[in-house]
Amino acid sequence: MSSVAERPQLPFERPNVLDLAPLYEVLRREAPVAPVTTPAGDPAWLVTRFEEVRTLLGDKRFGRSHPEPERASRVSTAAVQNGPTGNYETEEADHARMRRLLTPAFSAKRMRMLTDHVQELVDGYIDQLIAAHDAGDTADLHSNLAFPLPVAVICQLLGVPESDREHFHSLSERMATLSTDDDPLQAREEFNSYMVGLTDIKRDALGEDVLSDLVRAQEEDADYDHDEMIRLCVGLLFAGHETTVNRIGLGVLFLLAQPERWKALTEDPDGRVNRTVEEIMRLGAPGDLGLLRYAHTDVEIADVTIRRGEAVILSVNSANRDETAYTDAESFDPDREERTHLGFGHGAHFCIGASLARTELRIVFNTLAKRLPGLGLSKDMDELEVRPTITGGVTSLPVTW
Repeated sequence: MSSVAERPQLPFERPNVLDLAPLYEVLRREAPVAPVTTPAGDPAWLVTRFEEVRTLLGDKRFGRSHPEPERASRVSTAAVQNGPTGNYETEEADHARMRRLLTPAFSAKRMRMLTDHVQELVDGYIDQLIAAHDAGDTADLHSNLAFPLPVAVICQLLGVPESDREHFHSLSERMATLSTDDDPLQAREEFNSYMVGLTDIKRDALGEDVLSDLVRAQEEDADYDHDEMIRLCVGLLFAGHETTVNRIGLGVLFLLAQPERWKALTEDPDGRVNRTVEEIMRLGAPGDLGLLRYAHTDVEIADVTIRRGEAVILSVNSANRDETAYTDAESFDPDREERTHLGFGHGAHFCIGASLARTELRIVFNTLAKRLPGLGLSKDMDELEVRPTITGGVTSLPVTW
């Protein structure tokens, strides 16, 4: 790989919260697998084109573990997607066990059973949003809907007390921060300790929830390491609310930035919500990095040789805007013919929470379109504050109608 001095450094500066840096388009065209420097200052390969990202997402020669973890490139100073995870020798078996344990809880059938509950939650949060607006207060769609909804849903599914939401959200923010003011590794330790305490409580009173299922599995399987279970529990709680919070916010911004798209949805919410959600998942781009993988053997792709142990950052954001895969790729167009996207990943690591996210997003946007058809931003988009975390998104979303 070329020297650090010759490579562009991530993250690339974005013009705004909805658009990507123009350099991604250049890389897709001229160097779809390019050497870069990570925010942590280490070398990595950045993959930007749809074909290569999709291929490598499903390539078992790449993993989240590293043959020599102490020598692995670090991606950022955050404590999420910052370096190798898992056991190099057992990664594939560990992943298969995780999928086996979680698939029933996150199945499409289970999500359909949650629909009525999610609808009740969404209606209640929109009631609060309307009450704040009527009282003359700032109607913040982020704090009144986008944040509390995914938290409430994932807490019920996992068996986490919703009363702890401010605590674990604060830990999530600190763990994912790109700021040097906090200690993200310390936050991860605190998150782990919180989850150890929670699973210890579960052990004495197992229930019908995902954490109880994982505790049972760990007790019954001597090969299922306790620390591995705790890491999985932390990951589920973190990802289970962070990603959907951001997608709700970005979806609202895409729709309100193009009033004709919002108007179309309000005129036929039931008929248009599914395609709208898929376009939000395609074009919504939280965070400025990508999915981290390490080569487990030498691999040739796009005229480049990736050596064993080298870090690879798969830019799903860029792949989903590839002109060779989508017509007018940068445009938000729920009516586009191309329906496939990589917003939930691909292959063996396809997001296990995809059905859950789709359920929440469909109900949110269907209900907003029906109840608040006159929705609009009460601030210019350039005035919105972007979260300084690896997952991105906005800190508030003031609206009016």
